[in-house]
Amino acid sequence: VQLQASGGGLVQAGGSLRLSCAASGGTFSRYTIAWFRQAPGKEREFVAAASWSGGGTTYADSVKGRFTISRDSPRRTVYLQMNSLKPDDTAVYYCAARSLISTKANDYDYWGQGTQVTVSS
Repeated sequence: VQLQASGGGLVQAGGSLRLSCAASGGTFSRYTIAWFRQAPGKEREFVAAASWSGGGTTYADSVKGRFTISRDSPRRTVYLQMNSLKPDDTAVYYCAARSLISTKANDYDYWGQGTQVTVSS
């Protein structure tokens, strides 16, 4: 499966952005899609994931209540709605796919190219 992330940009603290991850190839309904992010000098960290099985979702504690992950199966797209953004959310955001849900980056088989999110204070 090929993944294309988009929607990043520059936003002020407290603002919102919606990221999109469009999938092509493969059987979209069989993949868990997750979002990770990586800030300069830091390791890639888990943000959120949406399971193909039963529509379950999971979030990092740092984004719970602010970010929402959702799937649009007909459009083969997963969205990450980010509200109440903070400067600490500044990072390159990547979407990734694998069969079973996981919060570990090394578990994911397929990756998109990343989209930059910058939150100014």
